[in-house]
Amino acid sequence: MLPLEGITVVSLEQAIAAPFATRQLADLGARVIKVERPGAGDFARAYDHRVRGLASHFVWCNRSKESVALDLKSDFGIEALRRLVGRADVLVQNLVPGATARMGFDHASLKHAHPRLIVCDISGYGGYGPHRDRKAYDLLIQSESGFLSVTGTPDAPAKAGCSIADIAAGMYAYSNILAALIERGRTGVGRHIDVSMLEAMAEWMSYPLYYAFDGAPPPPRVGAFHATIYPYGPFATASGEVMLGVQNEREWAGFCAQVLERPEVAVDARFTSNAQRNAHREALAAIIDAVFGALPREAVVARLDAARIANGSVNGMTDLWAHEQLAARGRWREVDTPVGPIPALLPPGRSDARMDPIPDVGAHTAAILCEIGLSPEEDCHHDAA
Repeated sequence: MLPLEGITVVSLEQAIAAPFATRQLADLGARVIKVERPGAGDFARAYDHRVRGLASHFVWCNRSKESVALDLKSDFGIEALRRLVGRADVLVQNLVPGATARMGFDHASLKHAHPRLIVCDISGYGGYGPHRDRKAYDLLIQSESGFLSVTGTPDAPAKAGCSIADIAAGMYAYSNILAALIERGRTGVGRHIDVSMLEAMAEWMSYPLYYAFDGAPPPPRVGAFHATIYPYGPFATASGEVMLGVQNEREWAGFCAQVLERPEVAVDARFTSNAQRNAHREALAAIIDAVFGALPREAVVARLDAARIANGSVNGMTDLWAHEQLAARGRWREVDTPVGPIPALLPPGRSDARMDPIPDVGAHTAAILCEIGLSPEEDCHHDAA
């Protein structure tokens, strides 16, 4: 039995943040009913066509769900949603600000009739405050949260290569819902959860925030290198790059003696602490580059491993698909889709997760309408047959 079997989640979701949160719940066994627009469905279905015609974002975030297509501008659609919510443990939504309140499905409208219901709102800026009604997308929140100010090169900022603000908000929604389910088990009462993408990213930005405490200069943009620890980043060898990190003085001494084979560098006054190494990056980089540039990558990695200096490959997507560690740990499964089976990663930490199909738009509408008594009896019998 999976931990969330018996829990029903109704989600008015689109794009990434809410679908990512509810997919985690589905992975743990919850029944997730995804409410979509008739026809096109969640607009993330049309982001691209890279997975045999399906969108990469959508297949990532929507396995193990049931799709019901409802027109929420119609009385029928609202009645169907009302009945679904009446049977649910959790309602999740990330529609445009104010949409659920206008339909009567915000926490304030539902809490008296459904005191056990957990309502989770995910938005760009939260349920109140001067920015409450602003629409927000991932890149905009990366910018608002200051993430772009510390990411990139000295010449230009760079966004994260994945939807980091959506992922942050989705994971806080997920963890808050799990906590609310535990709380409800003790008190019998649900709660309102108000997750903002800005607050999720502000939390993740706390290291640079504190580094710039009390008006101090913020961390510089240094590309793939660490902004304040050195050496920590990609270094060129005679046959490719290696990513390495030196985190403390014991590792620094070993790096100089066993990797650079220049123990005297460890006691050079310019490099005797991380703060000094960080301040004299160019001089230290020249020493490292001179050694690494004369060696093939394999030899550098062998020295790093012998000295127990953390290092890794500078991988691309092809490398990640074929990563031997993921294969050795059996992290790949297959999930079905409207275009056939595709590989999918098990969620971190579990090997018994639910890995059910990715639904087509409205694939479960008829069955769900029968379940809540909104289809003629003969249609339900026909569907069951």
